[in-house]
Amino acid sequence: MTTLSPEVEAAAEEGAGVGALINARIEAFKAGDVGSVPVVVAIVLIATFFSLKSPFFFTSINFVNLIQQMAGVTVIAIGVVFVLLIGEIDLSVGYLGGIAGMVCAELQKPDSGHTFPGLVAIAAALAVGMAIGAFQGSIVALIGVPSFVVTLAGLLAWQGVILKVLGTDGVIGIQDQKILDVSNYIIPKNVAWLLAAVFAVGFAASTALGLLARQREGLSLGSPIVPIVRVVFWAGLALLIVAVCNHSRGVPLVGLIIVVLTALGTFLASRTTFGQHVYAVGGNAEAARRAGINVKLIRILVFMISGGMAAMGGIIFASRLNSVDLTAGGGTILLDSIAAAVIGGVSLFGGRGFVKGALFGGLIIGMIQNGIDIVGSQDSVKYLTTAAILLGAVILDTVLRRRQAATGR
Repeated sequence: MTTLSPEVEAAAEEGAGVGALINARIEAFKAGDVGSVPVVVAIVLIATFFSLKSPFFFTSINFVNLIQQMAGVTVIAIGVVFVLLIGEIDLSVGYLGGIAGMVCAELQKPDSGHTFPGLVAIAAALAVGMAIGAFQGSIVALIGVPSFVVTLAGLLAWQGVILKVLGTDGVIGIQDQKILDVSNYIIPKNVAWLLAAVFAVGFAASTALGLLARQREGLSLGSPIVPIVRVVFWAGLALLIVAVCNHSRGVPLVGLIIVVLTALGTFLASRTTFGQHVYAVGGNAEAARRAGINVKLIRILVFMISGGMAAMGGIIFASRLNSVDLTAGGGTILLDSIAAAVIGGVSLFGGRGFVKGALFGGLIIGMIQNGIDIVGSQDSVKYLTTAAILLGAVILDTVLRRRQAATGR
């Protein structure tokens, strides 16, 4: 899941030593390729600040709470990343998630006469979200209407649907345990350790298979330092997270959902032909079309992914609140989701960024909201702080893009 700059990858493939790898990273940094450094620095600074303000912030109990609080926005942000990568925008994700939560709640309602099992309701809600995403994407791709207009209309339309359907009752309570478990279930501690071990072994095996594939193709295996560091970092991080969570209640199921969706999104974006086409369309749609890429299909599929992720996020919110009401999908969900993707390093100009940016950005926004609630500051501080970080991320992206253009990257 770690993506390196071209200079570092080249140095690693040539079997360079530690010094050469560090020099390559420094040169890439000077050229404007800062990677995840700003995000990591922001996470450290925010964690340090709130830890000094409150002894409760840096505790295992609050860490579990933070995972559950950031889950909905982070999952929606994963879909937003794909949309931003092709240089488009999706303003409907908040209320689209609300539609999915409403569908899920309606289908499990005991007194509705058409009660379905929770898993069926979840699957139907995801299908509705993907169908709406494909519909909006088709208008953008086939007719040529700007995505800003299409998804803004979607924002208004899906909000209207929610108000129309829930206008009589105002709220639908969720009683199905499978749906409630999405946000509230805690994985048994022994099972969490087993999952962390499986992840560590699986990640190491995947890395080793990748090296073997390079060897079979006659390519240089390069320096072993980079893959070893990558495996140690991610395996160690997984074990650390489980250790911290298990010191309290345990690992929330929704945390595992975030990790799985981030991993799947990363694989789709970085290891498949589809992912290469997404970056190509975002970099230069006309050049991609001339290269034989079906640009229209890529756009439709990307909006379908965004719709699916928005639906999953809406289900997470509904599960956490145990109900769906007239405000479903409203509030700051849309802005937080887009901000999470941008703060995580995904460019608003298309063609640059990684799916893991949604995780980092969602973590930053979650930490800000969680920390401000703990220290007892007003909600206005949340908005002002998030706005400042978002603006800083966009300014940094603009400056770095100009820097990279000046250096020919």
